Amino acid sequence: MNDSELLRYSRHILLNEVGVEGQERIMQARALIIGVGGLGSPAAMYLATAGVGNLTLVDHDTVDVTNLQRQIAHTEARVGTAKVESARATLLGLNLGLQITALAERADSARLDILVAQADVVLDCSDNFATRHALNTACVRHGVPLVSGAAIRFDGQLAVYDPNDGQSPCYACVFPPDAAFEETRCATMGVFAPLVGIIGSMQAAEALKLLSGAGEPAVGRLLMLDGRNMTWSDIRLPRNPDCPVCGAAHRRT
Repeated sequence: MNDSELLRYSRHILLNEVGVEGQERIMQARALIIGVGGLGSPAAMYLATAGVGNLTLVDHDTVDVTNLQRQIAHTEARVGTAKVESARATLLGLNLGLQITALAERADSARLDILVAQADVVLDCSDNFATRHALNTACVRHGVPLVSGAAIRFDGQLAVYDPNDGQSPCYACVFPPDAAFEETRCATMGVFAPLVGIIGSMQAAEALKLLSGAGEPAVGRLLMLDGRNMTWSDIRLPRNPDCPVCGAAHRRT
């Protein structure tokens, strides 16, 4: 770390739980962010300001005026621009010392498998179960921690799934692929603007803890926020030994 970096990240370095070594781990890390909308915007911005050295952004969508109510990485001037390019411009404006890969595509299972294999941590900021399950499968296969967030109306969720922790469930343990879950979208249900900022920022916090070794990540827990009265529920998540993704009978060696 040079003098400029020591000054820039001094407030992290002052933390006993992070220090120089933890900050260096952050700077050398590779994070994959799927979706740079409401959740991905604050998550990516905090990872950028914290100095995560290599960020890969994946989103097929373009900036729409309806996004501006909550997707803080984007601006009015970028309406019609690919979200990943808009977010890339914002992140470089915060920290020029980053390597940012912007992929304007809808990544399928095969593509996600390749991208996850190159990452140290994955942030799921997507908005559909198909992507979430494909991402989870890839994370289990490659042993990469997954930080999952969700937000709709006034309700938010956060969970960390770590395939390297023998007690950790995976996303499919909690939300089985064959279960009938109703897809909910902001476009039809609405979402309270600051809610995505809260959950996305927490995703960044959990990712940074995983990368730096600071604190205790929220592995095996489902944190649920009711934004109407600002109350949290904390549910412990057991691992499903018969899980079709991470169960013993399905694990790849």
